[in-house]
Parts: sequence; structure tokens; C-alpha cells
Amino acid sequence: MTALATPLADAFWATSLRRWNAVCWVLFAAMAVGLVTTVPASGSKYEALALLSLVVLCYAVLDRFPGNPVVRPRVYLSALVLALGGLAYLGSSYAALFMVTLPHYWMFGRTPRVSMGFLGLATGATLAGSLIRQGWTAEFFGETMVSTLIVVAVGVLIGLWAHSVVAQSSERARLIEELERTQAQLSEAHQRQGAADERERIARDIHDTLAQGFASIIVLAEAAQAGIHHDPATSAQQLRSIESTARENLAEARELVGSARQPGPGQVAGGSVARTLRRTLDRFAEDTGLAVDADLADLECDQQTRIALLRCTQESLANVRKHARASMVGVVLARRPHGVELEITDDGTGFLVGESTGFGLDGMRKRLAELGGRLTVTSSVGDGTRILALIPLAGVPTAGEVEA
Repeated sequence: MTALATPLADAFWATSLRRWNAVCWVLFAAMAVGLVTTVPASGSKYEALALLSLVVLCYAVLDRFPGNPVVRPRVYLSALVLALGGLAYLGSSYAALFMVTLPHYWMFGRTPRVSMGFLGLATGATLAGSLIRQGWTAEFFGETMVSTLIVVAVGVLIGLWAHSVVAQSSERARLIEELERTQAQLSEAHQRQGAADERERIARDIHDTLAQGFASIIVLAEAAQAGIHHDPATSAQQLRSIESTARENLAEARELVGSARQPGPGQVAGGSVARTLRRTLDRFAEDTGLAVDADLADLECDQQTRIALLRCTQESLANVRKHARASMVGVVLARRPHGVELEITDDGTGFLVGESTGFGLDGMRKRLAELGGRLTVTSSVGDGTRILALIPLAGVPTAGEVEA
């Protein structure tokens, strides 16, 4: 299969054939009239008309019934070669037929090799017929051979040029189609990646908000149930905390479902992030009874940074509540030359950082990485845990740039 065997090449030759059909029928008719009116009545006249009729019949069948199993393109070209040789031998209109049908070798041959093969056979048959009729005479060399070779040379050049144009157009069309297919695949891949990123973001938000709220409700409910008889006041306070947490979780759920852009109850409102973190720490101390030592600088930062700092604080406090068995938590929020630092420490049991497989720390790392920040976790069994979150701010160099 060559480069020309493409829909574009098929369309080109089909269009060319349709345009040439009208010309061919007129020329075939003119040749027939010429043979009838100018050639004296003899056996050669009727033989010439028979050969011309053979060519016209094969061409008509191929044109009207292109899918027929008998007269295929190569059968027509073979009949054309035979007719040209016979007409050259008879000396009747062979040159006119040669020039009229010259484009057919390229239209029906379809490939340069096949087209030039049949054109070479036609040239040889024509010269052979003329040679038998004229012999090795000056007329044969000076007129017949020279004119035939000139016509063939022009036909070859035009045919090769047409094939080259079609080949280039076919290659260009193939490249355009491949480019469009690649663009469609990239677009689909980007859509899949965007959907995956969105699912991960929603999962992270659910973990950092709803899941932590539900965990807090469970702890408070267990504590309230345990002290409902001997310490009803504390249990009542814990029930109020459960109600408040449930309402916040409901608001968070609506916020996530609605994908609202305005800050919700569990997100960070505009202004100082320190006030938001202070409310979160006070609520944590009230729910757990742990001592919280907070040093929160009054910072102004963008919405995404405020949300990231709050989520890191919520996740760290949730881990302290669930795993650390600590008695005190320290939180420091400060502005550094390289950005904003949030440090959260506890005096709990600690853990082996390399063996941690939870979703929370990984979610914090990804959230900070989206803002160009990083998370550092330092802990060992029995020595508590230190969480350090760094977020660079616009116009402030990163830690790596400062060190450089």
C-alpha cells in the first residue's frame, strides 16, 4: 500500500476522472467521425473502428460500473495498449488516441510504477506498430519516434508531478489527522487528570473537615455518656459541643456539595488567620481538656494560605486527640523571611515517621505542595511530635532561595 492509496488520493483521481470524462467522450466521438469520413472504405478502416470501439466499450463499462468484476482498470489499460499498437500498424488516428488517453494511465494505474509500466507498454506497442508499417525509414525516426517520445516524456513529467502533489497532500492530511487525534487524546487525559485531582481535593476536604468533626462527635458522645450520672454539668457542655460540631459539619457538607466559593463555617473568613486558629484551639481545649499554649502572630494572607493553615492545624489536633495521649499542645504561627511557618508540637507518645501510612499527613503534604510549601514531621516513640508547615508568600523568596 503506497502513500497514494488514501481517501485523499481516491478523491483526487475520482474528481480528475469525472472532469476528463466529458472531454474523452467528445474526443472519442471526433475520432470515430474522422475515421468514418476521411479513411477510404477498406478492411483497415473497419479494423480501426473495431479497435476504437473496444477502447470506448471498456472505458464506458469501467466508468458506469467501476465495481464490475470483468473490466477492471488494468484490463482497460491492457485493451488500450492493444488498440494503440493496432492503430499504429494501421496508421489510423493512433496519435490522437494516445494523447486523449494519456491521463488514463495515471488515473487508473494509481501508483507511479503501474502507471509508467502501462505507459511504457503503450509506447512500445505504438512504436512497434509504426515500425512494422513504416520500416526503418527517416519518417519513422524523424516523425513517429520523436513525436511519440516527446508526448510520453511530457505525460511522464505531468503524471509524476500530480502523484507528488497528491502524495504531499495525503501526508499533510495524515499529519493533520494524527495531530487532531493526539490533541483529542491530550484533552481527554487532561480531563481525566482534572477529574482525579478534583476527587482527591474533595476527599482531602472531607477528611480534614467532616471526618474530623465526626471523630470529635464520637469522642464527646462517649465522654458525655460516661459522665452523665456523676457529672451532668460537664456532660451537658459536651452535648452542646456535639450539637455545635454537628451543625458545623452540616454546613461543611452543604459547602462541599454546592462547591460554593464563599468561605463557609468550617473555612477561613477573610482577615487575620490568627483569630480563626485561636477559635479552633479554644474549641479543641474545651473538648479535650488538654492545655494549649499558642503564640499566634497577627498575619494577613490570601484565602488559600489561610485554608491550608487551618486544615493543617485541624488535622494535627485530630491526630493528637486520636493517637498522641498528650497532656499539652503548643502552636506557633510566625512570619519568617521565607514565608509563613506553622509549628504544632505535643508531648505525647510519638510515632515512627517512616512507618506512618495515614491519609492525614499525606493530605497535608499535598495541600502545602500546591502552594509551593512543604511539611516537616519530626517524631520518635516516647518523645512527642513536631509538625512544621511552611508556606511561601508572594514576593517572599523560598527557603532554598534564601540559603542560596
